[in-house]
Amino acid sequence: MLEALGEPFALDPITVQIDARIAIALYPDHCDHPEELLTRAEMAIPHAKSDKSGIAVYDSAFELYRDNDPSLIDELRAALSDGDQLTCHYQPKINARDGSIHSVEALLRWQHPSRGLLLPEEFLPAAERAGLMRKMANHTVNVALGQIRSWRAQGMPLIVAVNLSTTNLLDLDLVGTIERLLRTHGLPPEVLIIEITESTLVDSVRARNTVAALRRLGVRISLDDYGTGWSSLARLQDVSVDELKLDRIFVARLAYDPRSVAIVRSTVALALSLEADLVAEGVEDEVTLDAVRRYGCTITQGFVHSPPLPADDMRQWILGQAPGRAPSRSEQAGVTD
Repeated sequence: MLEALGEPFALDPITVQIDARIAIALYPDHCDHPEELLTRAEMAIPHAKSDKSGIAVYDSAFELYRDNDPSLIDELRAALSDGDQLTCHYQPKINARDGSIHSVEALLRWQHPSRGLLLPEEFLPAAERAGLMRKMANHTVNVALGQIRSWRAQGMPLIVAVNLSTTNLLDLDLVGTIERLLRTHGLPPEVLIIEITESTLVDSVRARNTVAALRRLGVRISLDDYGTGWSSLARLQDVSVDELKLDRIFVARLAYDPRSVAIVRSTVALALSLEADLVAEGVEDEVTLDAVRRYGCTITQGFVHSPPLPADDMRQWILGQAPGRAPSRSEQAGVTD
């Protein structure tokens, strides 16, 4: 059903594509009253929007935020104005060749005063419904660049990756905003990697133009969750990228599934021909780490190295590693700064 609904259709002179989600509640598993069944299906909608599959089944854990949902958007607006509640945790991306730190991925977190630490899937759907995605993206990039500037001042010349949504790439002011933030923090564009999903680029000329403009600016582009969409190869004809991030579903099965091995090997060859890095995300254990290195992934990311950490903890983790600091982009290319 999702595939059928996702097919583009002509509407006068333009092509339109809708983004469908499916939220499920079951009788009698979840309740036995029709109205309550509908209510519980509705409670699963935000989770369906944030899940990669686009499908979510009601879970009793969803009740946790039920009574507070009407105030969530107002609280989020206040958090954006306050600036201290919305922060980033950081997870390292490691060069498979020598174990050095390639970059860190900035992952948004909300330290809510009463609900505790919230993950993006718990508040980004509300932000999208309220039209706050531009502010969220600008805030995240600003926080990440500020942290990179601080680390660089401490002798750690790191590169940071930030995730952007389809909504963000359709923002006509995005490129100008990122250019301004880089200038404000006194950083060159190559310190920033923008991670996008391949679904972002489907039938959106504006999104592809935005990606092209970011690359002209000097920002690197990473295609996240590669292999989960139907248009990967077609989109790579239109958009140049610096990284392919192999979806964790292939990575997790690599140590025992011959089909995953075949997919990874072909993707390694593709990345090599595109002169792009191949990132294996979701690497959870040493067996999988050995496998992704053996089959040619150039960068690894996952709990086998480190979970996402607050900035100060990430700094301590970096200082405890060998060789202990991340190479700059020019050093990676073999050029002395």
